[in-house]
Amino acid sequence: MTSKERAAWRAKANSLEPIIQIGKEGITDNLITQIDDTLDVRELIKIRVHLETAPESPKQFAPKLAEALQAEVIQVIGGVIVLYRKADPDKIAEKKKKRGSGSAKAKAKKKVKIKGLRQRQREKEAKNPYAVYDRMNKDKNKKQSRTK
Repeated sequence: MTSKERAAWRAKANSLEPIIQIGKEGITDNLITQIDDTLDVRELIKIRVHLETAPESPKQFAPKLAEALQAEVIQVIGGVIVLYRKADPDKIAEKKKKRGSGSAKAKAKKKVKIKGLRQRQREKEAKNPYAVYDRMNKDKNKKQSRTK
């Protein structure tokens, strides 16, 4: 990556917020997986390193992360690391295949229709004809409480 390309990515990274944090655990397999998935989606991410609790400095973490993720370190400033990796559609498709398309979950989901108050009242009255009187009494009680 040329210095001009790196400068352009730095400029784009200015407006980003850190979405991943590294703390006292340091770099773990779960963290690598999470960053890998995020890079697939976003290409450019910021990672915050908690300086007080992290076992190493951000400058030590950056090359390790870049190597593990086949990404480029754009910059390291203070406790923030900026990583870039070009999105690979084939790799993303392969990951989706491994995980499953999620279609079984989508099919299993039941559509829920939210009923309004009036519709619920009509259904209640259809089941129980005396429910009409309950509603009338409720309305009278409301009017009486307002006038007091």
